[in-house]
Amino acid sequence: MTNGAGEAGGSRLHSASVFPGEIRMRLRSAVWMLWGLAALPLHAASPVAAPRVALSQPSVSADGRAIAFVADGGIWTVSSGGGKAHLLVADDGGSDSRPLYSPDGKYLAYESDTGGEGSGIYVLDLASGVLRRLSWADSADQLDAWSRDGQWIYLSSSRDNVGGMHGIYRVRASGGTPMPVSLESYRNESMAAPAPDGRSLALVGGGMGDWQWWRHGRSHLDEGAIWLLRDDGSHQYTRLTADDARAEWPMWAADGHTLYYMSDRSGAENIWRVTPGGGESALTHFSDGRVLWPSLSADGRLLAFERDFRIWTMDPATGQAAALPIELEGAIRGPVTRHEKLDSDFSHIALSPDSKKLALIVHGEVFATDADKGGRAQRLTRTAAEEYDLAWAPDSRRLVYGSEREGHGQLYLYDFATDKETPLARGDGEDTDPAFSPDGKQLAFLRNSRELCVLDLASGRVRTLVRAPIDLPRPLESSQPFAWSPDGRWIAYLSWGPRMFRNAQAVALADGKTVALSSLANTSADNVLWSPDRTTLLFTTGQRTEAGRIARVDLLPRTPVFHEDHFQDLFKKQPDESSKADHADANPEQHGTQSPKTPVRIDADGIRDRLSLLPVGLDVEAAQISPDGKTLLLTAEVADKSNLYTWSLDPLAKEPPVAKQITSTPGEKQDAQFSADGKRVFYLDKGKIQSLALDGKSKPDALAVSAAMDVDFDSEKRVAFEQAWRWLRNTFHDPQMHGTDWNAVHATYAPLVAAASTQAALYRLLNLMVGELDSSHSGARAPQHRAPITGQLGLGFDRDAYEQHGQFRIVSIVPLSPADVAGGIEVGDYLLAIDGQALGASSNLAERLANRIGDKLSLRIADNPAGSRAREVAVKPVSSKDLGELAYRAWTAGNRAYVLRASNGRLGYVHLRDMSSDSLENFYKDLDAQNATRDGVVIDIRNNFGGFVNAYALDVLARRPYLNMTFRGFSQAEPARSILGQRALERPTVLITNRVTLSDGEDFSEGYRALGLGKIVGEPTAGWIIYTSAGKLIDGGSVRLPFITITDAHGQPMEGHPRPVDVPVTRPLGESYHGKDSDLDAAIRVLLPHGVGTGQP
Repeated sequence: MTNGAGEAGGSRLHSASVFPGEIRMRLRSAVWMLWGLAALPLHAASPVAAPRVALSQPSVSADGRAIAFVADGGIWTVSSGGGKAHLLVADDGGSDSRPLYSPDGKYLAYESDTGGEGSGIYVLDLASGVLRRLSWADSADQLDAWSRDGQWIYLSSSRDNVGGMHGIYRVRASGGTPMPVSLESYRNESMAAPAPDGRSLALVGGGMGDWQWWRHGRSHLDEGAIWLLRDDGSHQYTRLTADDARAEWPMWAADGHTLYYMSDRSGAENIWRVTPGGGESALTHFSDGRVLWPSLSADGRLLAFERDFRIWTMDPATGQAAALPIELEGAIRGPVTRHEKLDSDFSHIALSPDSKKLALIVHGEVFATDADKGGRAQRLTRTAAEEYDLAWAPDSRRLVYGSEREGHGQLYLYDFATDKETPLARGDGEDTDPAFSPDGKQLAFLRNSRELCVLDLASGRVRTLVRAPIDLPRPLESSQPFAWSPDGRWIAYLSWGPRMFRNAQAVALADGKTVALSSLANTSADNVLWSPDRTTLLFTTGQRTEAGRIARVDLLPRTPVFHEDHFQDLFKKQPDESSKADHADANPEQHGTQSPKTPVRIDADGIRDRLSLLPVGLDVEAAQISPDGKTLLLTAEVADKSNLYTWSLDPLAKEPPVAKQITSTPGEKQDAQFSADGKRVFYLDKGKIQSLALDGKSKPDALAVSAAMDVDFDSEKRVAFEQAWRWLRNTFHDPQMHGTDWNAVHATYAPLVAAASTQAALYRLLNLMVGELDSSHSGARAPQHRAPITGQLGLGFDRDAYEQHGQFRIVSIVPLSPADVAGGIEVGDYLLAIDGQALGASSNLAERLANRIGDKLSLRIADNPAGSRAREVAVKPVSSKDLGELAYRAWTAGNRAYVLRASNGRLGYVHLRDMSSDSLENFYKDLDAQNATRDGVVIDIRNNFGGFVNAYALDVLARRPYLNMTFRGFSQAEPARSILGQRALERPTVLITNRVTLSDGEDFSEGYRALGLGKIVGEPTAGWIIYTSAGKLIDGGSVRLPFITITDAHGQPMEGHPRPVDVPVTRPLGESYHGKDSDLDAAIRVLLPHGVGTGQP
């Protein structure tokens, strides 16, 4: 049990819009890595076969004689008939993927993440070995295709779009700046395939299947269609396929008339073909398995694809397909074992009761050190698994911790006197949260998050005190869901009851009797604390979007405390120091604890009325109580910054209590705890150990601690795989795993992971494994180490002027962007140079702006390409994230103006980009005085990535007027709700959704319909409706853990079932180029059926 702020059952559940609908947990494990070569016990139900290298992403050469493919993060080549494959490209410290032969066979383009420089597209001259980088961007550029003449390379990128949506770009194979070919704000387009004649372009539009290509199955979000763009500047798009299934990786036949692609329309993934004006038909007829990343030779005679981790080839004329026999000759050097000395990134600390020792966890291993001097820490564990949870015995000589080394959570006791480790309470359950009894003779813990157990350390006997929904499984667990009473006769614990309200109970060890201590209507609670005087229980409690609070329960009716009594105590005889020491030596288990007093008494009669919420005025995340019971140590957030505060509990204090801030650094605080004398606190600040004297004068002192270990990738990858597989087994919202045989999945992927030599190969396999669940809100993410580096100006350029003449003619300026606020730059101007370096056809702007965020740059601007009358304009580039925010604001402003024009000023417009707290605040702001005077408001939740605030936003729309108020001196009666401080629109509305409305955005759509708030227009939503969190893997990566099922008011599951619309709208690609938005037009017609103008300028 730690003292940090675990939020799974703690003060609040959060979500982050970057991960749709995700509940963001401050997990009790920060960044972990691995020591040692020992492997975890293999999954019992699935004996692991011999290691097998996964082969992927084939590319057929133009003449069909060779195939390049990816294995283990490198690029290999093999004859198209199979045989021995040879290593072609491998980056030390990075990974390579998506190889594509040029049409003449002389070059190979591919994607590469070189580790330090970020991802980009490269071109390799196969004859000379010369390598050329083509793209720089903070967003990953996805390589799509070569033009048939070999002059251009096409890619999908989110570099200039709103909300991370992809657009289609192309760049000269010889180098230059990628220019947009098809780019519509907030619409996803990807997987470009230029026709052989270069006059048109096939692409995938509508859905976002390219984002989650590894999912074995689909939702409405993944469904898309193959579109044909006439690339002549007319922005004319024609849909070639239905958009009711996946349609991915279009490829042109040599005749320029037939397109091949992958689709799962038949229920399984197969190769299909379509002709413009013709029908669709399947060429292969697989009933299971995957068909991924197909590639077609330039002459159209050979097609290759990835299937079941092998390379398959197919004759397009007959549809006959078979796996290629391939033998790898060569090896990729993966990450080597490295010796690390760590002085930060500690995930947990625990101070011993005598305050002389400090236990800590770093990279999943347990260490201990001198709490006063620090220094080189003593290593206690040496396993390939992750260790977790720390609990000192009262004698400060023994330490209990958890470990996953047996393939499940097992507790161990380490005795410092004997240097011996002993397993405790052996079983096959998941044991967590160890806590010693005050006398050190018993150990309480949770088993499988639902059994509160007590172990007698002498006899080894385990008894279960309580069976209840106390906590969630690791790694979603709380920080401190139970606590011993000071006399060791009770344990107070938290559990969920009806409506998921989480409250405190106490159980007596003697007879198992339970007493309810609280009945708050809050879903979050954590950090159970007993006051040392045995009269009070405290815990953190809260609701989402509300500040975390401290609940205080008086176990007995509170009696007044008088200053006069304290004065009389001054005349009582006090024991001398020697007698205190003698007593302590005779009772070594009592070191650091108070001497025995009267037993704890709980008066259940009237206890409901003896609960109070302390008015601390902070968003409390965690709390600890001082040894004398007079001070609370709070970990709390103010203005999104985590710091420590104290709060007085002293009834004899001279002044009313007020929260006093004692730290002021921006790092996240964790595991804050008092020293034994209550005069100092220890805590983690962004993974570094700190201590602070509570004298009101001192500043935090860093405790210099170093921990040494070896980190071995080969062992670490196996642990990460086992963690991801087991955590999903234990937490996935559907115990039947969506019908997937999860043990069989383990058997399939274990040998593949065993053969992986790079982190990229590992996480590709993890995502494919997770994809077998056919679930939303899923996936694995490798550790992220690279910060954004590309400076952004906010300028858009004329593609024709650049591609034909090498000129950067400005055609758009993002409002409030660096180029806009600098002044002196107009649409139609030319960008000639940056910091005196001239720009031309071969210049890559992203390369020029790399590592220039926040710098002062000088742009040479002129109103003509020759540069006469040129001027220098100083700008300060911003990050891609900041420019994306400005682009989003411009998009919403454009929609607001569109609705205003089309309705002749009668209708307002607001957009909810996600369901986060920040978006809710922006929603309140946008429903301003102007919108309140309109005849109605268009509510747009297209591309809403979810969150958790749907109920709050719906309340604003659902509240109906029932009172009016008239101020003296004012003639108009106004709605009482607003005057009394309650937000209420009280205007007719219409809702717009699309297939990229997902997660809590879909909850909003369901609520809007169920409450009868108005019509819904557009497309049905994504069918992406589970609530999720994430678990931090041992290597610092993460896996998403969907654990809450969502059903509608009739009990029907919403996952996989898009929310319907009342007025269907089919919005074709290309509308925005012509100033049209069919969704907005339909919404306006709903609100104003008899008076509709046009939104087009």
